[in-house]
Amino acid sequence: MKAVWDDIKTIIKTRLPNHSYRMWIDPIQCVETKEDQLVLSCPNSFSKRRVLDNYSQIIEEELQKVSGRSLKVTFDVSDGIGRIQMAQNNHMQLPLPNLNLRPHSGRLLRKDFTFDDFVVGGNSDLAYSASLSLASGRGTQQSTLFLLAATGMGKSHLTQAVGRQILTEHPSERVYYVTAEDFTNEMVQAFRHDNIDRFKEKYRSQCDVLLLEDVQFLSGKERTQIELALTLDALIDSGRKIIFSSSYPPTEIPKLKSELRSRLACGLISTIEQPDFNTRIRILKKKVQRNGYSFPDDVIMYLAGELTENVRQLEGGMIGVAAKSSLLGSPIDVQLAETVVKTIVRQGKSITIGAIKKLVCRHHHVSEANLVSRSRKKSVVKPRQLAIFLARKYTDQSLQAIGRSFNRYHATALHAIARIEKGMREDSQLRRQVEFLCQKLEAGKFS
Repeated sequence: MKAVWDDIKTIIKTRLPNHSYRMWIDPIQCVETKEDQLVLSCPNSFSKRRVLDNYSQIIEEELQKVSGRSLKVTFDVSDGIGRIQMAQNNHMQLPLPNLNLRPHSGRLLRKDFTFDDFVVGGNSDLAYSASLSLASGRGTQQSTLFLLAATGMGKSHLTQAVGRQILTEHPSERVYYVTAEDFTNEMVQAFRHDNIDRFKEKYRSQCDVLLLEDVQFLSGKERTQIELALTLDALIDSGRKIIFSSSYPPTEIPKLKSELRSRLACGLISTIEQPDFNTRIRILKKKVQRNGYSFPDDVIMYLAGELTENVRQLEGGMIGVAAKSSLLGSPIDVQLAETVVKTIVRQGKSITIGAIKKLVCRHHHVSEANLVSRSRKKSVVKPRQLAIFLARKYTDQSLQAIGRSFNRYHATALHAIARIEKGMREDSQLRRQVEFLCQKLEAGKFS
């Protein structure tokens, strides 16, 4: 029957686009035949769902034509079994499941950021397929990928999923998972300690897979951009895999050298959009199940209908409902969910740049005139950066519009946002200050 399946694949290849065939049909294997049944093996659970939803009919049609009789087709997932058997044959140690993986360089990979845990919808279908293709090595022509999405949409999830998949299947691969800021800081330290040659050797010759997040923060860092462009040349020329992630496309990142811009844009640029209502429901159900919660369907539908901004907001709503139910000993119902949502969702357009300016000025004892002035005093610069950060977080205004509201260019606004984000990671006092201002805004207390 294996020969029959090979014949069917040859026919299907002529009926599908080449990339669709390579991605979804070519990896399928015939593992078992019975009197009236053909069992096919898919490499993972998502692939199985995708094949069932989109290609099962064409497979059954061609099977009947080739075999001359009606056979039932069932799909199985044997990826785990295959890996176990291969590891046993080669006397390799199996990777432990559900643990944070340490790549060869950079940050830890989160245990829940896997392909199986990523909920795919129309908003992320291409990004998911491209990431899975790059990780599995099936898309041989694709070695670079640029994931474009707003904060909280899942680009870090897919980036880390690629690293985890590669390390799970090929533990000897040298995967580097770093942010643009990490790369910059490491390069600066290398210059300071006269180790720049070692730094260059590490990234240009000792890296098999580079996962580089938040490339928008390379804006204005000329020396870093030059070094990164040379590093990317070496990696691309040697066919290494590279994933970039950013909140902005390469063409819209200010103060970016043309040499680096062209390298960032040399591969596939895939956007992750806001998930629609049905996808938000599936995301919530997945996260509820993973966390061991029990949410009624009407609560899930309510949260999916109200929390529309991004996946991170959805998760925050779910955790908030579960925590409040546990603390108060109250049942999880829509009434409880409403009280949580009120503190998360900004009410209409009530949070404006003007309201943010008013709150920040009052809290820091500066005038609005000084806030938008050319003053470089620390007592003015820090509140201005805070206000720009909050404007980006709580309004739908573009970076250019936010910059104009403070008499600044959008590159300066981007720098301000980066400074606050970095400060919140390093300074607990600043983090508490930002959280206080966020609570005020979300409660509608602007004065």
